[in-house]
Amino acid sequence: MPSKAKTGKKLVIVESPAKSKTIAKYLGEGFIVEASIGHIRDLPQPSELPAELKKTSVGKFAVDIDHDFKPYYVVSPDKKKKVTELKAALKDADELYLATDGDREGEAIAWHLLEVLKPKVPVYRMTFGEITKEAIQRAMGNLRDVDQDLVDAQETRRILDRLYGYEISPVLWRKVARGLSAGRVQSVVTRMVVDRERERMAFKAASYWDLTGQFGADSGSFKAKLASVDGAKVATGRDFNDDGVLTSKNVAHLNEELAGSLAAGLQDAPFTVRSVETKPYTRRPAAPFTTSTLQQEAGRKLRFSSKSTMQIAQRLYENGYITYMRTDSSALSDEAVTAARRQASELYGPEYIPGSPRVYSNKAANAQEAHEAVRPAGDSFRTPAQVASQLRGDEFRLYELIWKRTVASQMADAKGSTATIRLGAVAVSGDAAGRDAEFSASGTVITFPGFLAAYEEGKDESRGDDDSDEARRLPNVAKGDSLKASDIVAVGHETSPPPRYTEASLTAELEKKGIGRPSTYASTISTIQDRGYVRKQGSALVPSWIAFSVIRLLEQHFSDYVDYEFTADMEGDLDKIANGQAAGTSWLRHFYFGEDSDPGLLSIVNNLGEIDAREINSIPITDQITLRVGKFGPYLESSAATVDPKTGEIVESPRANVPEDLAPDELTAAKAVELMETAAPEERVLGADPHTGHTVVAKNGRYGAYVTEVIPEMTEEQIAAQPVEYYKNGKPKPPKKPVKAKPRTGSLFKSMTVESVTLDEALQLMSLPRALGEDSEGNLITVQNGRFGPYLKKGTDSRSIGTEEEIFTITLEQALEIYSQPKQRGARAAVPPLAEFGPDPVSEKNIVVKEGRFGPYITDGITNITVPRATSLEELTREQAVELLAEKRAKGPVKRTATRKAPAKKKATAKK
Repeated sequence: MPSKAKTGKKLVIVESPAKSKTIAKYLGEGFIVEASIGHIRDLPQPSELPAELKKTSVGKFAVDIDHDFKPYYVVSPDKKKKVTELKAALKDADELYLATDGDREGEAIAWHLLEVLKPKVPVYRMTFGEITKEAIQRAMGNLRDVDQDLVDAQETRRILDRLYGYEISPVLWRKVARGLSAGRVQSVVTRMVVDRERERMAFKAASYWDLTGQFGADSGSFKAKLASVDGAKVATGRDFNDDGVLTSKNVAHLNEELAGSLAAGLQDAPFTVRSVETKPYTRRPAAPFTTSTLQQEAGRKLRFSSKSTMQIAQRLYENGYITYMRTDSSALSDEAVTAARRQASELYGPEYIPGSPRVYSNKAANAQEAHEAVRPAGDSFRTPAQVASQLRGDEFRLYELIWKRTVASQMADAKGSTATIRLGAVAVSGDAAGRDAEFSASGTVITFPGFLAAYEEGKDESRGDDDSDEARRLPNVAKGDSLKASDIVAVGHETSPPPRYTEASLTAELEKKGIGRPSTYASTISTIQDRGYVRKQGSALVPSWIAFSVIRLLEQHFSDYVDYEFTADMEGDLDKIANGQAAGTSWLRHFYFGEDSDPGLLSIVNNLGEIDAREINSIPITDQITLRVGKFGPYLESSAATVDPKTGEIVESPRANVPEDLAPDELTAAKAVELMETAAPEERVLGADPHTGHTVVAKNGRYGAYVTEVIPEMTEEQIAAQPVEYYKNGKPKPPKKPVKAKPRTGSLFKSMTVESVTLDEALQLMSLPRALGEDSEGNLITVQNGRFGPYLKKGTDSRSIGTEEEIFTITLEQALEIYSQPKQRGARAAVPPLAEFGPDPVSEKNIVVKEGRFGPYITDGITNITVPRATSLEELTREQAVELLAEKRAKGPVKRTATRKAPAKKKATAKK
């Protein structure tokens, strides 16, 4: 038996400090609650491995692929101090409770703690779905050991992602661009966004027409829409495919002329009610939130990104307001069902709850149901009004959404009736005379709101016609009643392309296909935005052109690894490992090395053959215009190039830049031609330098517009006319090939363009830097233009000046006056912050967002962190700013390596 600690204290380890504070309140005396702050160790970068391991089978991945894929873990540098603190706390404890989250990730953290701390006291695994006193007490009564199957599944997943990324990413570096990454789920998600954009690019709109009219009866008037002509259903958007072809049979496809004549012919026609049909209406409430549906609904109703939703939900969970927010289950505990039904009855009345509790089943592929649904914490729920003084802003809004959804899920159905009126007439005049037209109108009347009194689920954008009839009241009419028609008008429509994914609809599709885990959707969607594969346009996700190149390469050479079904099956295999039905090492062996008839990843990478990088990065737009994905961004290139008649080489190939904000489906053939026609000339001859005779040209370059001189090559006669040189033995040397002189260049000022710059201005720009003279100590002062504007330079001392035009007007006296003043760092006019978020809870200093050299950044005056690319300033909240600063603070300062000289050897002292 392990020896008992003298103090008799129990050490509880959780992941986050916020969680530890909340739990400590419920555990009371005798317990020490510490936070590991996430994972304490992980796979290092191969470059960080010890030298003796870099040349072994561990060196490529930090995983020993020759010995059952054994991972090589290291304690993260920023966690060494934390590990030391945990070990010290463990010395004073007689029991260890690992209370990390109950999912795979939490189980892996618990296992890593066990491996690193090597406790000599009893160890208990403790999990809970919410941080409340009741939940903690229940957890203490249901202690267990670390689940090795869950650990195996998480470790397998981590190694799998390392193998996938480290084998495939280098192929992208070589054939598309440096710094790109491939990921097991990330690449498939990117493909989904690219595939949707491809559908939009291939889409051909079709036009169709219909009629609407206002119809009056004694009991009121209503609006109706043309449903059929001469008994044939009128074509709507749903009757056309994405090629603009009418696919439905026996439908009336109205064009503008026919619709107009029919509208005119019905103006004076007598309309009568042909049928009235009434049906009962019943609607059930939506299930309680899972991780996926929470992200979707927060995106629709609150305009939160998936990442923001999960960050806010994490804080609500850690502070005891909601249950664990990473779950695939829509089930509620008995206590939660009782709490929801009791609260619905108290707030809305006993008639608003059904006779028996509602039970929900999961519809998602590969769903795991280890946890409850996301709901308010506790055996009795706090209403939004009760937490309004404790929660502010986004936290309150998300809590309110979760509370409404949970309570509504146990409420009665909404009930009412749906009525459909069909009315018609025969056209009495014009070209359409004698044609029978039938109109239709539908409406739903809610007689008992049921769960709608608390909550109504949002909807994503859909295609086709919006035929929503809810809440439209229709007058009380009967078959045969006469109606008076007015405002009968022809209305034209065009079919719409498939809507782009939003974060909400993409999350729903991923869950439907069983790709990845809902708990990782937020980070995955954020990653593909941070990598530059996808950007947000409003709420829509738009792929970049580089994403097209990446997916094209993966589809051609790694087709299985971006196949939706293959990726979903892989997720199912990982679930089997978690359930103890399969072993991780054997699965990894099959994945990486393959079998006789099923090649693994290693074999595929080693047998790729030649990959035509130009073809991968080219997308034809027209017969003559091709989009190229270049090192510095996308551009258009025309095949109508100028060819040298002597050599047959392309002398000039017309190009045009593609605007960054132009979505791929907006780059039509007409738009490409327009961009080529309006593209600024790449080069414009300005004339000859009167002193050298060299031609001076203005160009649009990679880093902006500039001017330069063209230095001609030496002729063969000039080379032959060089003075003859001799070897030592007296033999003549062959004439040297002259080194071409470096041409003078100069960047254009912001006020200049390639089209407007003159020869005189170009000669001035190429003459820079301009020497002003020397100071009293003989130091030369020059003025020049730099990356951050015009400046003076004296040795290593640089001083900014006002405008670019001052470069040619500033005098030595003015420069000496500037240098006589003390040098000030950041002496530019103060720029107001882009946003302010109040004091930071740690530093207590004001948090602001400023514009920096590399984009906007968040700072409290001590810690700085760049605003993530996927987050717009409009979306950035105080909670996100505080969290980003906290994460940066936890990582500590960036360590910079410096080359140090070896200490000088001491002279040996002679022994006496």
